[in-house]
Amino acid sequence: MTKRRAAAAALVLGIAALALAACGGESGKGYTWGWYIISPLTPQGRTHLGFLIAGLGATISVSAVAIVCSVVLGAAVSLAGFARNRGLRAFNRGYVEVVRAVPMLVMVLWVYYGLPVMFGLQFGIFLSGVIALALSDSAFEAEIFRAGIQSVEKGQIEAAKSVGLTGWQTMRFIVLPQAIRRVLPALGNQFVYMLKMSSILSVIGFEELTRRANELTVTEYRPLEIYTFLVVEYLLLILVASWLVRRLERRLGQVHK
Repeated sequence: MTKRRAAAAALVLGIAALALAACGGESGKGYTWGWYIISPLTPQGRTHLGFLIAGLGATISVSAVAIVCSVVLGAAVSLAGFARNRGLRAFNRGYVEVVRAVPMLVMVLWVYYGLPVMFGLQFGIFLSGVIALALSDSAFEAEIFRAGIQSVEKGQIEAAKSVGLTGWQTMRFIVLPQAIRRVLPALGNQFVYMLKMSSILSVIGFEELTRRANELTVTEYRPLEIYTFLVVEYLLLILVASWLVRRLERRLGQVHK
């Protein structure tokens, strides 16, 4: 048995043991647990486990691309709020208020179904998901960057101007490096949030973790066991992502000491 199968077996058996210990094999309403459906000890169970776990790559990839796009877009929108041009500042305020008010599920549906009709733009499921997630998250990223930029002491900005740096040079070399370090925990939280919100893309048929769990539930009709495994998948994924973010924070903190 490979390491991957051994880990999956331990995970499923652990879930089953806890459920059986709590319920004695059956619930108070006579429900009989059917962990065989995802048991690594049977060919059918291993096939189902492989099908469910295969959605992990799609979840991570769409979330990673979307968070990168949302950070870039959010930073640009945030910088517009500090421009001298009143039009750019008005764009910043309007963008943040409008995009932040639209629920992410509505944004996903509008991008996937609305853009082709209104603008003749046809995207695949993956790209549509990235655009919708990035747009929804970019408004929050813009506010995170705004808070980070405003946290930089005004004395440093005045000192930069006194040595002849332009406004853009001051922002690039003095303000942004400090702001990014200060908002890194918040950006990490947004990435974790993005991993969870990627489950919404199941409504447009994107084959991530939740979509695969839904499909297997329809064919096998064992929702409790399958969705319990889905919960554990997301739990492990979020724990690993949170650990990586904390490690990156510590490393950056050591570099700038």
